[in-house]
Amino acid sequence: MRSTRQIDALIELMAKLPGLGPRSARRAVLQMIRKRALVMQPLADLLQQVAATARECLNCGNIGTADICDICASEGRANGQICVVEDVADLWAMERGGAFKGRYHVLGGTLSVLDQVGPEQLRIPRLVDRVATEGVSEVVLALNATVDGQTTAHYIADQLEGRVAISSLAQGVPIGGELDYLDDGTITAAFIARKPV
Repeated sequence: MRSTRQIDALIELMAKLPGLGPRSARRAVLQMIRKRALVMQPLADLLQQVAATARECLNCGNIGTADICDICASEGRANGQICVVEDVADLWAMERGGAFKGRYHVLGGTLSVLDQVGPEQLRIPRLVDRVATEGVSEVVLALNATVDGQTTAHYIADQLEGRVAISSLAQGVPIGGELDYLDDGTITAAFIARKPV
């Protein structure tokens, strides 16, 4: 079995990815090996490039390959709206829906007493700074409809009260739902029907 040690290690690493268990990882690795030139080598090259260049946007927390992401760099997106999301997967889900044309702010999580996550562990102070300095007219709270998500939304609304219009996603997002798992139509409908907090 020594001859398969590296392949077994690759399968174990792949199985740690979300959505992949040991069987799915095994199938994926076998497919990559079979299509080494078409899939495995380009994948290895891209993984190496992304590992060397990926970083968080200094402004919003999105992930890209530059210090300022394409969304923050776009003058067309500077329309006075900031959409606040929990993590980058939620930002990407909102972008797939195509309903929002402003800029984003990635918190990096939600407030949680049990996990000892307070405002300082998140990007809430940076959000308050952005509202004060970027000419923001509306903050859209697009947080997951979970207890921690709603607690975080109320905290942010309290911090920004009187400074800016605050709205949240409305119909379409089920209680306990997470944005990354919703379809594009549901996200678009929820965004269009957002309501003041």
